[in-house]
Amino acid sequence: MHNSKSMKNTPFSLSSLALSGALALGASAAQAADPIRLGLIEGLSGPFANAGEAVARNLNWAIERVNARGGVKLPAGNRPLELVRLDSKGNTEEALTMLKSAVDQQIGVVLQGNSSATAAALIDALNKHNDREPQRRALFLNYSAVEPSLTNEKCSPWHFRFDAHADMRLAALTDVLQQDTAVKRVYLIGQDYSFGQHVVRQGRAMIAAKRPDIQVVGEELHPVGRVKDFLPYATKIKASGAQAVVTGNWGNDLTLLVKAARDVGFEGKFYTFYGNALGVPGALGDAGVGRVVAVAEWHPNAGGKASDALVTSFHQRFPKPEDDYLHVRMQAMVEMLAQAMERAHATDAAAVAKALSGARFDGKALGGLGAGQMRAGDHQFLQPLYVSTMQKAGTEGVRFDVEGSGFGFRTVRYLTAEQTAQPHSCKMTPLATRSAIETGFVVGAGTAF
Repeated sequence: MHNSKSMKNTPFSLSSLALSGALALGASAAQAADPIRLGLIEGLSGPFANAGEAVARNLNWAIERVNARGGVKLPAGNRPLELVRLDSKGNTEEALTMLKSAVDQQIGVVLQGNSSATAAALIDALNKHNDREPQRRALFLNYSAVEPSLTNEKCSPWHFRFDAHADMRLAALTDVLQQDTAVKRVYLIGQDYSFGQHVVRQGRAMIAAKRPDIQVVGEELHPVGRVKDFLPYATKIKASGAQAVVTGNWGNDLTLLVKAARDVGFEGKFYTFYGNALGVPGALGDAGVGRVVAVAEWHPNAGGKASDALVTSFHQRFPKPEDDYLHVRMQAMVEMLAQAMERAHATDAAAVAKALSGARFDGKALGGLGAGQMRAGDHQFLQPLYVSTMQKAGTEGVRFDVEGSGFGFRTVRYLTAEQTAQPHSCKMTPLATRSAIETGFVVGAGTAF
């Protein structure tokens, strides 16, 4: 569904003539070579469908750019990437069914992120599958399931996380909170599953360590994706006297929470993981200016020609305001996968995993954005983080708004990849040893996907 507007000749967009030619070449390549299929296992219907579809747009756009330059370059010839949508409906059991469907279809790379509980189940299932059926092994690329255990005690040679995990994000947020001396009372609220529980628990610990003078006046967990009316929660937050809320909520659970807070007249701040997207700025409007804080690996007003060009190109590709959801980590993930396959000269899961483990991404394919390293010890991608606050578009440092809301975000703290890195407890079995001892399978000898 390419829009018909001509695109400026920037590092991230082609003229309409060049784009037509690239797509024609991509179509020819698709006819000449089987595509490398990537299975997106995500809630594309149900309570978090908006978040799932936002991810799908990012991944499709990244795939389109790889294919426009000829696809993945392999010894037997170039092959295009193709995204296969596998709707988990936001349900872990359904996600496991979709994983089985993916491997039955010989899909060798699965992508998921919108639930750490689902990610943990997929890691466990994929470990067992890969040991049991080495000829049909697959990789799991994770773009946003950030519960820390996934790259610590639950780490796997088949799992790679491209988002900063919860403790990395929390450390950045609480560094900013530490400097916010006006805040003396904080309310912690999260979704009642592994990730939300961790954010509430670890948020309390980090606040106590950095600002022992801050009082936690409330601590709440709520069902995931099932609360339609957050007014009771917002009422409790306001009644507690909290001056700030710290939350890892995402999707509609965050949007509905901030709407309810606005409706009850809560005037405190929101320290969030995901407050810069999916309806939050529009829900708060002027009431959110200077009061919504978000943390991410990048944001549209990060600054610089490459960043501005990326945003402009994405808006040209997806012009509807409600489709405005762009994350560099998802672009970097697809680029790193393509590069790993090219370095491995293969698409076999084990060969690609070895090429991806420890790989550096210089960001050249994204104009220098998204640079980082996939740490070999735990398969956690190390990258910079930005903490930003909501402001009116057009004010200093806020060139782009979010979702046509008239509000955008401005950087208040930047952390380098080295500053975001944290120790890990992963005891990962080296892939070559695992293949030889546990499966009797020689790396690179399996059926390619």
